[in-house]
Amino acid sequence: MRYLVTAQEMKQYDKNTIEYLGIPGPVLMERAALAAEDFLKERFDAVKERTKVLIFAGMGNNGGDGLALARLLAADGYTVAVRLVGDPEKATEQWKSQWQTLQHFPVKTDSNTQADEYNVIVDALFGVGLSRPVEGIYAEAVEEMNVAEGFKLALDVPSGICSDTGRVLGCAFLADATITFGFCKRGLVMYPGTDYAGQVHIANVGIGPESFLGQSPEMYTYDSCEQHLPDRTSSGNKGTFGKALLVAGSNGMAGAAILAARAAYRTGAGMVKVITAEENRQILQQGIPEALYGSCRQLSESLEWADVIAIGPGIGREEQARECLKKVVEKSRKPLVLDADALNLLAEENGKALAEKLHTQGAEGRVIILTPHVGELSRLLAKTIPECKKELPECGRELAERFHGVAVAKDARTIVCKEQGEFYLNTTGNSGMATAGSGDVLTGVILGLLAQGMNAIDAAVNGVYLHGRAGELAAKLHTEYGVMAGDIADCLMKDYDEKESVKK
Repeated sequence: MRYLVTAQEMKQYDKNTIEYLGIPGPVLMERAALAAEDFLKERFDAVKERTKVLIFAGMGNNGGDGLALARLLAADGYTVAVRLVGDPEKATEQWKSQWQTLQHFPVKTDSNTQADEYNVIVDALFGVGLSRPVEGIYAEAVEEMNVAEGFKLALDVPSGICSDTGRVLGCAFLADATITFGFCKRGLVMYPGTDYAGQVHIANVGIGPESFLGQSPEMYTYDSCEQHLPDRTSSGNKGTFGKALLVAGSNGMAGAAILAARAAYRTGAGMVKVITAEENRQILQQGIPEALYGSCRQLSESLEWADVIAIGPGIGREEQARECLKKVVEKSRKPLVLDADALNLLAEENGKALAEKLHTQGAEGRVIILTPHVGELSRLLAKTIPECKKELPECGRELAERFHGVAVAKDARTIVCKEQGEFYLNTTGNSGMATAGSGDVLTGVILGLLAQGMNAIDAAVNGVYLHGRAGELAAKLHTEYGVMAGDIADCLMKDYDEKESVKK
C-alpha cells in the first residue's frame, strides 16, 4: 500500500517531524537535496563533464531545496547555475540560509543565464502549497523551462500542478521525472498532473508513518505486481467458492452478460448463474458454457439460490429491467453489486422509491456496492459531469453515504470509498481499457470476489486493482490500441513476472 497525501496533510507531517520528532527543518531540506542529487548522479555521473545543470529556484522552501541541490552538485564537480525567480527579500528563512551558504561554492547565479546553454533543467519554483494560477514572471519561467532542451526534473511537484487534484493552475512544468519527498502527492497520480510529472520517485527524507501522530492520510493506492486474491482451500468444491447470480443482458445485449460472467469465473467464483433475456439463451450457452442460465421468470427462485448478486450490465431501462431490479431489491438482502442500467434506473424519477429502499437496507447492514462511471454518477447525484470529475472523491463519498455502501467511482483514475475512512485511488490500467464492455468485466470481477467471501470494501478495491492489472497485461499482448473487453477478462489470472512479461 502507498499513501497519497494532500498539501495540508504533508505540511502537518512535516510540522510533526520537526516539532514532535525533533528533526530540524534544515536537516529535512538537506536530505531532500541529497536525494535529488543521488537521482541526478545515478543518471549523469558517467557524463559529468558534459552535464550542465540549471536550477530555477523560487523563494519558498522548494526553492531552498533547489539551492541546496545546486551546492551539492557543484561540490561534486558538476557545472551548475541557479536562476532566481522572485524577490529574495520575501524568501523564507531556510531559503536565505541556503543562499548564504551557496555563495561559497562555484555556482553561477547570473539572472541572464540562458536555459539553452544547459542540458539538465530543474524546477524548484513551487512546492506543494500552490493554490492559485501561475502568472507573471513565474509563468515566463515555466514557459522557458518547457521549451528548453534536455532532461527536466521537478522537485516535489511540477510547478503549476495542484498537488491535491492534479489540475493545471494556469500553466505547468512538463517534467521527465519528479522526485517527491516523504510521500507521494495526490496530484502526481491524478490526471492531468500525472502526465506532467513523468516518472515519479519517492525519496525517504525522514518523514514517515511515525510522523502521522494518529492522523493517517485519507487516500492510498496499491503499487505492487502482487495479485490481491482471496485464500483458496485445496479441499474446496464449487460451492465453497460461492454461488454468484448475475442479472445482465437484454435482448441483443448478450455480450454484457457473457463478459461479466466470464470475469466472475476467472476471478474464482465457484458457480455463476446468469438471468438474461430468453433471446440470449443460445448465445450465452455458446459464449460461456460454464454458466448456468435462467430467464427473468426464474429470478425469484434464483435469488434464494445465490450467495451474492449483481445486476445492471446491458439490462436496458425498459419495464422488464425495472421489474428485475425491483425483485432484487425487495426480495433479497444478500450482497449486491449495482452497475450500468441498474444505476440509471435508480436515478430516474420512478426509481427513487427503490433507491430509498436500498438506502434503508444499507443502513440495516446489507452489503451494497455501486460502480458508476462519471456519467451515471452525475445522474445519481444530480450534478454535472464536470462537477463529478472535478470532485470525484467527494462525489464518491456522497454516493456511499446515500446508500450506506461502497462506491466505485469510475474514471481514468477510479476512486473507491465507503461512508467513512480512507479512499482508494487506482493507478493500474491504461487507455486500452476505454472500450465497450470493460465495465461489465469489472462488475464480474467484484462479484467473483464477493462470492468467495471478501467484504465489500476489499472486493471493490481489489477488484478495481485486478481489473486494471488485467488491462495492463492485455495491452502487452494486443497494445493499448487493440485491447477489447474480452481480452481483459481473459488476462485476469495470467501470471505476471518481474520482467513485465505475460506467461500464457
